[in-house]
Amino acid sequence: MSYKKVILTGDRPTGKLHLGHYVGSLAARVKMQETHTQFVIIADMQGLTDHAHEPQKIRENVLEVALDYLAVGIDPKKTTIFVQSLVPALSEMTVYFLNLITWNRLKHNPTIKLEIQQKGYGEEVPAGFMIYPVSQAADITAFKADLVPAGEDQTPIIEQTVELVRKFNRLYRKDVLVEPQIVTSQFARLPGTDGRAKMSKSLGNAIFLSDSPDEVVKKVKGMYTDPGHLRVEDPGKVEGNPVFTYLDAFGSDVGKIEEMKAHYAKGGLGDSVVKRFLLEQLLAFLEPIRKRREELAKDPHQVMQYLHAGTEHANRVASTTLAEMRSAMGIDY
Repeated sequence: MSYKKVILTGDRPTGKLHLGHYVGSLAARVKMQETHTQFVIIADMQGLTDHAHEPQKIRENVLEVALDYLAVGIDPKKTTIFVQSLVPALSEMTVYFLNLITWNRLKHNPTIKLEIQQKGYGEEVPAGFMIYPVSQAADITAFKADLVPAGEDQTPIIEQTVELVRKFNRLYRKDVLVEPQIVTSQFARLPGTDGRAKMSKSLGNAIFLSDSPDEVVKKVKGMYTDPGHLRVEDPGKVEGNPVFTYLDAFGSDVGKIEEMKAHYAKGGLGDSVVKRFLLEQLLAFLEPIRKRREELAKDPHQVMQYLHAGTEHANRVASTTLAEMRSAMGIDY
């Protein structure tokens, strides 16, 4: 039997998932579960690092994220979907890794520095938030993941994980842990409907997988396009225009999309026409997902059963890795 490479990926349950999540990771997960051994983590502990004041939000969104996973086609029979806080080995591994990294290294992680700036923490950074990349390293290494699908902005975290793996293996003279590689999507980030680089619930510029047709219509009609394209006959910019970026990601007729791009760039094609075509494409794409999600939501107990079954399996795998780490360290009392 040939070896299947192991994948570890997942999301923080801070809200329902949107189209940005789909192009960035969900579509790849559906494909890779056929060819890889895949673990998908619902990272509730990481979600609490900057949402400690609203644990109920995290709790509710564990189910919402699971519904989104199942609705897009992530199969619990092929993919191990599990809840981070229900796998105790991950917390213990995090502590061991924290002893192998300096506070200075944590502070200078580019991803962390940027997120601290974006969140406006100043000097009031929660310690849990500061060390979440180490927690992620535990998540990845517990399952001996070969590959971690993620956006390019997560590269510094994967690099830090590799550093920890190498230090652990060198220090304890055992090749216990596996060095992961990052796998980036060609659509690593879908812009928001307002033209911002990032689609986010907090920014109010996201189209969610669970949105109703009316909500999708409203959001597409209000989408940012080319601010310089004031009249139909004016030449318009295609590059950086969210409407065309979305068409590239979700449009099924590549030939027609290319024709529309050329027509728009030359002039003579109105934004409303392009948006109407995008709307047709998005509604056709989202309808089966929304229907599956609505059906699954009728039985939340069954959805949670899938999570509990996946978490049981995750516990067995992570506990085995932890035992190997403790043995290498000589603390397997």
